[in-house]
Amino acid sequence: MRTKRRKKKRWLRWIGGIAAVLLVGAGIFAYSVYHNVKQTAKQMHENVNWKSEKRDDEVSFKEKTPISILLIGVDERKGDRGRADSLIVMTVNPKKKSVEMVSVPRDTRTEIIGKGTKDKINHSYTFGGVEMTMATVEHFLDIPIDYYIKVNMESFRDIVDAVGGVTVDNPFAFTYEGTHFPKGKITLDGEKALKYSRMRYDDPRGDFGRQDRQKQIIQGIIEKGASFSSLTNYNDVLASIGKNMKTNLTFDEMKEIQANYKEARHHIEQLHITGKGKMIDGTYYLLVPEEERIAVSNKLKEHLELTTTS
Repeated sequence: MRTKRRKKKRWLRWIGGIAAVLLVGAGIFAYSVYHNVKQTAKQMHENVNWKSEKRDDEVSFKEKTPISILLIGVDERKGDRGRADSLIVMTVNPKKKSVEMVSVPRDTRTEIIGKGTKDKINHSYTFGGVEMTMATVEHFLDIPIDYYIKVNMESFRDIVDAVGGVTVDNPFAFTYEGTHFPKGKITLDGEKALKYSRMRYDDPRGDFGRQDRQKQIIQGIIEKGASFSSLTNYNDVLASIGKNMKTNLTFDEMKEIQANYKEARHHIEQLHITGKGKMIDGTYYLLVPEEERIAVSNKLKEHLELTTTS
């Protein structure tokens, strides 16, 4: 009996020792992830002179205030700040556990806030950078824009590769820049995802179709980035993000959003802004009817739990 008890104690010590090693190893890994995420967040953070004029009360992550984030896809060029290739507004409501996402067509003719003229909405970035873009989009949609994330469009390739590719549901077959994209569910690496998101002229819906493909890629990145499997190569993911993204969100704010808003990613609704193209003084613009603008604005306001426009 004593021999059996001694053997049992030895096995318990072995099991305890193995468990301790695993826990310490997991702790080191967790600290490494945390440390690297914190460093990446610092690298991404960019102070901007911005406070929404349409937000009466301060955002409280603990109270789960619905928030909005402007995604600015930038085609950067040497010697200047580049131009905004895409503008996507996401509203996140943690109570409804949902996200609403709308692309603002880059050719939309609207007032450029701070410039005093009407022009294409994406020119706001060329004229005044992130602050003027946020102010102009906020004015156009008549909702508060709380935060922004600026993404180098070329980084689509790096980020998609870092998360191991994304799967999209392609509505129709097409070939673009030598790559064929069959209809249906397809898995894309970074190079193919970049091409998939850029095709425009062979799409019967033109820029609207391209916007939807961009949103498909973003949704795919969100889903893959939120999964545990992406942690196996988290260094690649973080390196790509740190190099290619800028935001006014701090690390602490990112942690609060992760803790209180993460369930919203499971339900993403895509909205659309439509209009009619017109040449004005030799330049092509998209003219969005006022009733269309108000309808989209009210849908976003409802999601943000704000008063709608009658």
